[in-house]
Amino acid sequence: MAEPFRIAVLVSGRGTNLQALIDTVHGAEIEIVGVGASRPEAQGLERAQLAGIETGVFSLDRGRSRQTRDAALGDWLDRRGVQLVVLAGWMELLGPEFVGRFLGRIINVHPSLLPAFAGLRAIEQAVGYGAKVTGVTVHFVDAGIDTGAIVLQEALELSYPAAIADIETRVHSIEHRLLPRAVRLIAKGRVRPDPAHPRTVLIDDGD
Repeated sequence: MAEPFRIAVLVSGRGTNLQALIDTVHGAEIEIVGVGASRPEAQGLERAQLAGIETGVFSLDRGRSRQTRDAALGDWLDRRGVQLVVLAGWMELLGPEFVGRFLGRIINVHPSLLPAFAGLRAIEQAVGYGAKVTGVTVHFVDAGIDTGAIVLQEALELSYPAAIADIETRVHSIEHRLLPRAVRLIAKGRVRPDPAHPRTVLIDDGD
């Protein structure tokens, strides 16, 4: 029997995307071998512990530098043989050394159709702009802010007046489907860089 594809999930808050991954991909073929949090009070830690997944806290408290934190986090991931790092609500910047260390092996889920509305408060940005369509993007992480190659996207139509809380609920529903799908594709080796375009990937046909 083949060894499972080993992933780690990084969270900062409630961990609903982590729960979606636990419920849908954590098993024989894909194993979540660690959940790291940027804050000790992150609810995602409790979700991981209930699932029997090892956890770690990597905060910037007590004057710890980002570089020191990132190095400790990277060492923790390497000791667990992590093949893919999944940012699922991780709200801290990761430095260039960390990104370079895991380049091509980090993905993030973002609540907009990138490259539109990158960065923080993407839903509020879209509503403030009066956008008729927003959505969700799963993308690889590079040295920029939400600039890595796009793996999957799904659109969501907006109507006005728009309630942010209602849009967030709809966005989360898409995230909980799209992120596990992206992890499955990567674990199966079906996602590869497009040599003709550094901002896109090629996805092999098949289920």
